[in-house]
Amino acid sequence: MHGGKNLIKTMWSITLSVSNLEKSKKFYEDILGLNKKYEYPSYVGFECGGVEIGLRPKSSVEIGKDAASIQFLVNDVDREYQELIGKGVEFTSKPHDEPWGGRQASFRDPDGNLLEITEINWKKYFKASLEGATERRIVEADG
Repeated sequence: MHGGKNLIKTMWSITLSVSNLEKSKKFYEDILGLNKKYEYPSYVGFECGGVEIGLRPKSSVEIGKDAASIQFLVNDVDREYQELIGKGVEFTSKPHDEPWGGRQASFRDPDGNLLEITEINWKKYFKASLEGATERRIVEADG
């Protein structure tokens, strides 16, 4: 909060550094099927559910083992997993269920950025969220 108002309104854009702009552009456009909004020599922007995913070229890119990930919401993780495998994507984790209601599979883009496809069982998700919120209120009341 900032002056009684939320400082952050929403997520606008996620920008990734890439070592080969053309190769990465093809991956996000042709393999993942994102719609390209615009392209410049120094930046390519894609539309992704109201959030822009941007690519900017760098001469070298070092992605840490535990770098942040981008999760793409899909209707059927298992179907998309098979489709992406068919397009040559190598996954770092197979589809698996999470206790909070998600089903996920992970892979990396050409520069090693961690990407995930995620399907959400909303009933489980909201139940887990409610349980977590209730636990926080109990701790705060006792504190």
